[in-house]
Amino acid sequence: MPQIAGHRRVTARLCARSLIALVGSYAAASGLAALFARLAPIARVEATLWAMIASFAVFAAFGLWAFHEPRLGRVAAVIWGIAAASIGLALALGVRP
Repeated sequence: MPQIAGHRRVTARLCARSLIALVGSYAAASGLAALFARLAPIARVEATLWAMIASFAVFAAFGLWAFHEPRLGRVAAVIWGIAAASIGLALALGVRP
């Protein structure tokens, strides 16, 4: 019976890590892309294009780091924190004039 409980705990942690790697990394990458597109001192179209291109690398880096870092709480705090901060700041700044 202890093996089943341990197996369920490992499965739950793997599911949580996968959810953070996929959804959290996407949210953090898109938030950072929106923030970069808003703050970059170049033309609006070019800033959006470069932000979108860079977001693929950011998404992959966050995803890889999510599976590399041994502490799940740290992964969740960093990725979800970056996502919340970048999206909140991008929303607070509003549309680029």
